[in-house]
Formats: sequence, structure tokens, C-alpha cells
Amino acid sequence: MTTPPPRPDSVDPKLLDILVCPVTKGRLEYDAQRQELISRAAHLAYPIRDGIPIMLPEEARKID
Repeated sequence: MTTPPPRPDSVDPKLLDILVCPVTKGRLEYDAQRQELISRAAHLAYPIRDGIPIMLPEEARKID
């Protein structure tokens, strides 16, 4: 049985398991509502555009 492709507004769970923050190398949290990957340690939110995480610190939004 094959896994269905992820919806454009979601991220493949397997990808989330291997992605880390490029700044801290720490764990990321998926925010489905905002379509972002959150690095609490770096206080950054990386955007997800068309289902693709943009893992560039200069593209990330600073969070509190």
C-alpha cells in the first residue's frame, strides 16, 4: 500500500522527522494554521510555500 501524496497545504510527516533548524540543529514544530515550521530555540518561524519548507534564516520570521 502506498502513502498518498501530501496535500499542498501540509508537510509530509516523514520530512518533518528529518528536518532540523539550520541555526540550532534543533527540533521544529509544525504550525498548520500559519504554514510554518517553528524553532523555539532560535525564536524563528520558517515559512512553508506550496508545501515546501523554506529553511533559510533570512526568510524566517522572528518570534517571541
